[in-house]
Amino acid sequence: MPHQTKDESPNAEPLNSALTSLQNIDRYAKAAADSAAQTKDESPNAEPVSAAVTSLQNIDRYVNAAADSAAQTKDESPNAEPVSASDTVRNIDGDATAAADSAAQEQVVEVDVNVASGSPLPGMKQQLEEAVSIPKATVDILKDQVFSFDTFFVTSHEPYEGGILFKGNLRGVPAKSFEKITTRLENKFGDEFKVFLLINPEDEKPVAVVVPKQTVEPATGSVPEWAAAGAFGVVTIFTLLLRNVPVLQDNLLSTFDNLELLKDGLPGALVTGLIVGVHEIGHILAARDAGVKLSVPYFVPSWQIGSFGGITRIVNIVRNRGDLLKVAAAGPVAGFSLGFGLLLLGFTLPPSDGLGIIVDPAIFHQSFLLGGLAKLILGDVLKEGTQLSINPLVLWAWAGLLINAINSIPAGELDGGRIALAMWGRKVSSRLGSVTIALLGLSSLFSDVAFYWAVLIFFLQRGPIAPLSEEITEPENSYIGLGVAILFLGLLVCLPYPFLFDPSQVTDFDF
Repeated sequence: MPHQTKDESPNAEPLNSALTSLQNIDRYAKAAADSAAQTKDESPNAEPVSAAVTSLQNIDRYVNAAADSAAQTKDESPNAEPVSASDTVRNIDGDATAAADSAAQEQVVEVDVNVASGSPLPGMKQQLEEAVSIPKATVDILKDQVFSFDTFFVTSHEPYEGGILFKGNLRGVPAKSFEKITTRLENKFGDEFKVFLLINPEDEKPVAVVVPKQTVEPATGSVPEWAAAGAFGVVTIFTLLLRNVPVLQDNLLSTFDNLELLKDGLPGALVTGLIVGVHEIGHILAARDAGVKLSVPYFVPSWQIGSFGGITRIVNIVRNRGDLLKVAAAGPVAGFSLGFGLLLLGFTLPPSDGLGIIVDPAIFHQSFLLGGLAKLILGDVLKEGTQLSINPLVLWAWAGLLINAINSIPAGELDGGRIALAMWGRKVSSRLGSVTIALLGLSSLFSDVAFYWAVLIFFLQRGPIAPLSEEITEPENSYIGLGVAILFLGLLVCLPYPFLFDPSQVTDFDF
């Protein structure tokens, strides 16, 4: 008992005293649960709550005794830390009361837990052909030995599709608590189960989900990835070349009769393709550093701008939101950096003989970033209705920036959608994605590019993103700032430039 610890060991730590009381609390909490279950069996009309009242009184008595012991030990042991012990006792009290309330209000599950055959994780392959039963002994070990009062105090559990969902109170720093839980799970069961620490969308509280490992294997298609990716890549090379040959764009049907003209689009295809390639390399390098496995990238062709970039699946479970943000942001950072540098170079280099192209300034109104830089660098030369010659590197680099910006749209499984989930969580990112797709739908009435991309997101990239191992911990502020910058830069590239280049002119022009 706590008061005996005081007499026999004057220098004992208050936490040891509290732990002694915890054993009594645990015993009475279990007694409350057993009493509630037995009362229901023996007297169907009896209220289970009344059966747990006596045990709750005992629990409160031991909690108060632990707090008194901690306070008294402070007087006899100057080096003790009674505040920490008192906080521990309060946490124990809350956990014990919650556990007893849950036991009193629900019939305790005393049989094996049957879980459905479907995987609870989107994008994951289900290898169980029928429902499985998780033994009660396994559930008890999960509750009492894997989860614990120092990490995640379980108050209730229920079948959750392909696994078991545990509700309770999360203790300490989420990342450290999850690490302890994972270590204990591996020590007890090896690689038989996988645990996830998520946010319950119903009440925004942390929950733990334990599923058999075979339910979280990555989904695979019937066609080998390299074959499908290669086919998409060949078509994308063709559209990149086609996009840079205006003569063929005016009459697509004549393309196959004039294939020799495609060589004229090679310089532009190389520049735009380089920006897209650097974007994907950024993802690969960041994923390797974070321990994330990526599929072969599928490059999406587009006759309007050459390509819509690549679709890269994440084929394993990402550890946390910080790792997801690093991987998702690395591509746009690399692509935007190279594209912006080449755009500035194109504006500053004068068009040389045979390379300069004549454009209408109205083209710069298609992008806020492009129009702003054009006005800043070209100055008074840029006037509505007055054509000018520019280095084609400007248009090639702008196409690369536009591809990066499209992939930064905060929706579905695009880079922007993953960035939004990593920064703000699943609930906010889902709402933002819905708004974004709705705006794309409206933009489709005026832009065929927007229509094409809205269809692509809806059918191929709408998600949802597979759960991360631990979704509680937020990324570092520096990475959140980087993610916001990427979304903002993508917005500047996609939004039109609404101002006149020469306000003194009164000239009708098309935006």
